[in-house]
Amino acid sequence: MTTINTSSSVSSGSSSSSASQTVSIAKQITKLQEQLKSLSDDTTLTDDQKTEQQQMIESQIAMLEAQLAQIQQQQEQKAVEKQEDSKAPDSGSSKIADGVNRPTENNKLNVYI
Repeated sequence: MTTINTSSSVSSGSSSSSASQTVSIAKQITKLQEQLKSLSDDTTLTDDQKTEQQQMIESQIAMLEAQLAQIQQQQEQKAVEKQEDSKAPDSGSSKIADGVNRPTENNKLNVYI
């Protein structure tokens, strides 16, 4: 009888751990695909058992692919946020007063109505 390993854990972390998670999930998917291929050669199982195991393996592969997609999406989101942070203009508090939109002490205009 074919045994199926169902160990998969995903936790949020830095990009280096995301890369290692991606590699780990890819290895798990490869193992499950190999189990799926070897399932057809297994003569100890009935057709119903083979079908049941095939569905179980395929659902595990689908879950792992979903986790992989989620990790990749998080990595892309972090990359976009880093880009936006590097392009974001300063809030204005750290800018030097130029007398136009940020008046200096000499170029201040007080209007009272």
